Amino acid sequence: MRARLILIAIVWLLFSAVVLSGSLAQQSPATGDNQGGRIDSLPLPSEAKEALRSMQATTPRVALAQDTAADTARADRTGRPLVYLLVVDGAIGAVTSDRVTEAVALAEENGAELLVIKLDTPGGFTQSTWTICKAILNSRVPVCVYIAPRGARAGSAGVYITYASHIAAMAPSTNIGAAHPVGGSGEQIDSVMNEKVTNDAVAQIKAAARERGRNIEWAERAVRESVSIDDREAVELNVVDLRANDLDDLLKQIDGREVAMPYETDTLFLVDPKVEEVEISFVYRLLAIITDPNVALILFSLGSLGLVIELYNPGAILPGVVGAICLILALYAFQTLNINYAGLALIILAIILFILEVKVTSYGILTLGGLIAFFIGGLMLYDTVDPELRVSLSLLITIAVCVAAVTVAVGFLVYKAHRRQAFTGEAGMIGRTATMRNGEMVYIEGALWRAVANEELKAGDKVTVIGVDGLTLHVKKLEG
Repeated sequence: MRARLILIAIVWLLFSAVVLSGSLAQQSPATGDNQGGRIDSLPLPSEAKEALRSMQATTPRVALAQDTAADTARADRTGRPLVYLLVVDGAIGAVTSDRVTEAVALAEENGAELLVIKLDTPGGFTQSTWTICKAILNSRVPVCVYIAPRGARAGSAGVYITYASHIAAMAPSTNIGAAHPVGGSGEQIDSVMNEKVTNDAVAQIKAAARERGRNIEWAERAVRESVSIDDREAVELNVVDLRANDLDDLLKQIDGREVAMPYETDTLFLVDPKVEEVEISFVYRLLAIITDPNVALILFSLGSLGLVIELYNPGAILPGVVGAICLILALYAFQTLNINYAGLALIILAIILFILEVKVTSYGILTLGGLIAFFIGGLMLYDTVDPELRVSLSLLITIAVCVAAVTVAVGFLVYKAHRRQAFTGEAGMIGRTATMRNGEMVYIEGALWRAVANEELKAGDKVTVIGVDGLTLHVKKLEG
């Protein structure tokens, strides 16, 4: 009887271990009394319950929650707290949002104590800004936005990113503000659309302000009235949390600070931290160059010119290959930038007019129209007011003049080629002069040809070729 009970207990023990392994993994660790209560509630013989209690007493617990493992890894192997530093300098675009998102993921993966974003930006594109804000708001690692160095600013998009951060700090002689939405040419958006865009932006920044306990009224004024303040005013008005002279001063001031995370409150431990800067990879450096608005327009212009030259000079190969590569890179850049399609259409129209100038005799009217279309299209190309995200006026004028000059030069060369005497084939024989060897043969280009004419020819006569019929030349006697 006792052996049968032991066998039943073993079977129930195996079955219960399978069931409990799934339920215990999804619950928080319980005390020994609670575990005992769950065992008592199982429909097991008393001997089996005693055996299960004995097994639980000798079996170590295993941490299965990934978030808990990440939280306990808030120090590197030397025991020093790990702090990542990401430098964001310039306009906010698609490349910047990708870098911030990856930096947050890197900090979470390595259990960093803090991610510091050193920010200096005039603003940027809306979609990229929302992507960065979402990454910061959902980060499992505290994120500190530090507006630095001295003279830096957090304008427009920088205000939203600063408000989304867990900790906001500013260096001396810095400023923040001017976050009102504007149109692509710098004008305020009109009517109902203005109200919709502004209200949406206000709702976004007020939600972040409530989440971080910052000044809601000033945030709304920054969006609706484009107000801007310096670092001292920002601290006094609770727009940012503190002022710091440098990174070391920042880390000292926030050491021991409690930070409200999505599911808990975290206390920062920043004694003798190990600071690692998030390096910019070669790919991101290349993409940052390509997605510069000025570079994107240059690539599109070079690509268009390369294809035009290849079309008018088939077999050149190099202009076509370079042009195709430049066009693909330009289209990638346009995808990451806020493109005004009316501006892009005007630039394409300008390229078409330049091509037609080579084919149609317009006495420069098509070239002039292409210049005007290219210039206006360049001004309208990017739907933003930030100077760093728009085409430089001097560069636009230079590109327009160069494109027109190259187009005119190509057209002139094509015109000369059409007027030039052919050198090979039957067309190359027309107009050649030679001396008759006898009444029927003429010597041209190292070969004897049969010659026929509408008049009598004799040896020594000078003739010119007026036609070719197979291996027979039709010639005409030259007078004198």
